[in-house]
Amino acid sequence: MNMPGVISEFRAGLHDNINVVDEESVKNSGSDLDSSNTPQERRIIVANELPIRAYRDPDSKKWCFEFDKDKLALQLKDAFGTDVDVYYVGCLKADIEGAAEQEEVAQVLHDKFRCVPTFLPTETQNKFYHGFCKHYLWPLFHYMLPLLKSHGQRFDNAEWQAYVSANKAFADKIIGVINSDQDSVWIHDYHLMVVPAFLRKRFYRVKLGFFLHSPFPTSEIYRTLPVREEILRSLLNCDLIGFHTFDYARHFLSSCSRLLGMDYELKRGYIGLEYYGRTVSIKIKPAGIHMGQLKSALSQPDTVESVIKLRRQFKDKTVILGVDDMDLFKGISLKFLAMGKLLDQNPHWRGKVVLIQIANPARSSGEDVQSLQKETSTIVDEINHKYGEEAPGGYKPIIFIKRPVTSLEKAAFYAIAECCVVNAVRDGMNLVPYMYTVCRQGSSVLDKALGVIEEGSDSSPAPKQSVIIVSEFIGCSPSLSGAIRVNPWNIEAVSDAMNSAITMSEEEKRLRHEKHYKYISSHDVAYWARSFDQDLERACKEHYNKRFWGMGFGLGFRVMALGPNFRKLSLDYTASVYRNTTSRLILLDCDGTIMPKMSVDQAPSAEIISVLNTLCGEPKNTVFIVSGRGKDSLSKWFAPCENLGISSEHGYFTRWNGNSPWEVCTYTKDFDWKNIALPVMEHYTEATDGSHIEQKETALVWHHQVADPHFGSCQAKELHDHLENVLANEPVVVKRGKYIVEVKPQGVSKGKVVESIVLSMQINGKTPDFVLCIGDDRSDEDMFESIGRSISGGTLPATAEVFACTVGQKPSTAKYFVEGSGEVVKLLQLLGTVPEQPPRYTTAQHQEAFQGFD
Repeated sequence: MNMPGVISEFRAGLHDNINVVDEESVKNSGSDLDSSNTPQERRIIVANELPIRAYRDPDSKKWCFEFDKDKLALQLKDAFGTDVDVYYVGCLKADIEGAAEQEEVAQVLHDKFRCVPTFLPTETQNKFYHGFCKHYLWPLFHYMLPLLKSHGQRFDNAEWQAYVSANKAFADKIIGVINSDQDSVWIHDYHLMVVPAFLRKRFYRVKLGFFLHSPFPTSEIYRTLPVREEILRSLLNCDLIGFHTFDYARHFLSSCSRLLGMDYELKRGYIGLEYYGRTVSIKIKPAGIHMGQLKSALSQPDTVESVIKLRRQFKDKTVILGVDDMDLFKGISLKFLAMGKLLDQNPHWRGKVVLIQIANPARSSGEDVQSLQKETSTIVDEINHKYGEEAPGGYKPIIFIKRPVTSLEKAAFYAIAECCVVNAVRDGMNLVPYMYTVCRQGSSVLDKALGVIEEGSDSSPAPKQSVIIVSEFIGCSPSLSGAIRVNPWNIEAVSDAMNSAITMSEEEKRLRHEKHYKYISSHDVAYWARSFDQDLERACKEHYNKRFWGMGFGLGFRVMALGPNFRKLSLDYTASVYRNTTSRLILLDCDGTIMPKMSVDQAPSAEIISVLNTLCGEPKNTVFIVSGRGKDSLSKWFAPCENLGISSEHGYFTRWNGNSPWEVCTYTKDFDWKNIALPVMEHYTEATDGSHIEQKETALVWHHQVADPHFGSCQAKELHDHLENVLANEPVVVKRGKYIVEVKPQGVSKGKVVESIVLSMQINGKTPDFVLCIGDDRSDEDMFESIGRSISGGTLPATAEVFACTVGQKPSTAKYFVEGSGEVVKLLQLLGTVPEQPPRYTTAQHQEAFQGFD
């Protein structure tokens, strides 16, 4: 190996195959490892490709490696201080054959570049990248459904399995390099969307961020993906998910809402999704460019020479520039047609305006790329033939550059262009307008050279000017407030925008340029990465204040985060305590607690009736159903349970058993407010398909459970505000619950009825020494709070065993939770099978009951 001064660091034989070039770049990047002074703080950047150029020397045939300074992953390092260790995980863009050679290359890349390569089998790589990523996900995320073969590839399960396998391989490499839960992992783009599931399964507290650089489609497009939930659930294992624009984030949140039933919340300016006790933060921040690197490129002698040459070549001509990848969504052919329209409608521009289009090589191959290349070339030939000159060296309206163009050459083209056109029909961010603006600003070296050439003196250069025409459908559009925004499908509008750019006044060009340059220079790639890193730290600050419980299989794996005093209810332990008490109070909500919330048949099953009868038959037990439903429905459903107490309509009506009369709350008997509220609810019901009104004796409830999630939620908010306004002087409260808006009398709550029941038991000499209270929604929080007050107020003895339990893991005043109604029924069945002389739980058994928490 040709590596001066470090050959001895590697085992014999390795030096025959590998050469490290640009040693100074490696040294400046901080990639030389010093085991004696290794920073503790670490950032692991994960992308599909490593920021490494790999090639074989044509003479020696050795592998040569150097950093690829154009790669975003490498540029992110500028955001971190010298005390931060940055590692890179990704594929190496080179065919390294054989396990032995791969191992040798991996060792060199790790030791000299802090890069960890992921080597995939050729078949897996082709199915993963060229198949699922580029020919299925990429078109779908850019709004192209595979209706026909020509519209992209249909879902292939074998390619999906290759995608999962490849992501698993990436995760394994990350796991191999990660130090501890203190490390931060930042995953990039749609190639690696299921890596988070594998990582979270291994490290519950790892700081895990993901940034999507492509668009995220609307939920209507995304929901066509057969593995839609697997991808969403995997991404939700992250602590922070980033998008370039609010539109992309909004589409992601909409997909989570429609497919997973999740709602997001705004908390002090941050968007958060509650997912099994964890808050998944959403970050909206467009990426930036590396200012220093671009300015350095402009000062290079080769760039200066190219600019001077191009200025002379296109003297007396206005240059419009386009720089795009050769793919379907960049709108290159539409741009050419707009240029043709410009010359057709404005003959005076013929011979004076040139469109230079640089086409970066396609990132994948296929019939779609071949068809695009053929179509664009045909359009160029037609326009050049119609409006150009046939003579050698004559005027050509469109100069189509299809060869690879270096970064320095592109900088020169940017510098001489009067206008830049980016009219992609759909794109993630697209930093071309940013690079164009910075190159138009120039550098002192370039300014001096151009001043000498054009004016023959060292006088100050002319004021900086630039004009950008940008598509409405790309991520950089919102941040370029001075750009001319266009609909790329409207060819005439793009043509008019070109004409406006050419005829724009010098002062207007200067003002637009200054506006853009000020934003771009202050929002560079380091600013973007630093902002993401800070938000990732903020999103993870509660990690060590919580306990984590792993659950689920495969890509459905997730961790449940529990507060220090909030834990999963142990059914066996609860049953053990229950068996050793003598006066028990069991309080149960109905819908969502003992019966599934989404059940079509809303009546309790025979199984529930049986277990309730068993519990009610025990003389030591007092069992109550405490529900918001009407008393008629509850009386009918639970008629077989003669000893069951029922409190309906949030405690307005209460009876102790089937033979006792209904006791009525005396807080209010004025229901004239219904005449005001009902017409308002009817109006919203008419306007909201899938909603309905439930009329109770004491309350009105507007349900929107089966309405469109977004529209129903918006209407519920409006209805709530409307009712609060018209009922401001009435003795009622208006509350929003899960899929409901309810109006009920003031002073009526489930908490009040619990206080009444406990007090009655105390008066009768049966003060509870065991309380089990289970509910699932906001109204049940009143019960949990009431029980807490009863303990602190002395109504319940301090020695009483209290199990306040919510259904589902969510913020609650309850101390415990269960997973769902099935687990509630299982607990009740367990309580109903009490042995005569059961053994008590020991401390060790108590601890064992809660094992599995991290």
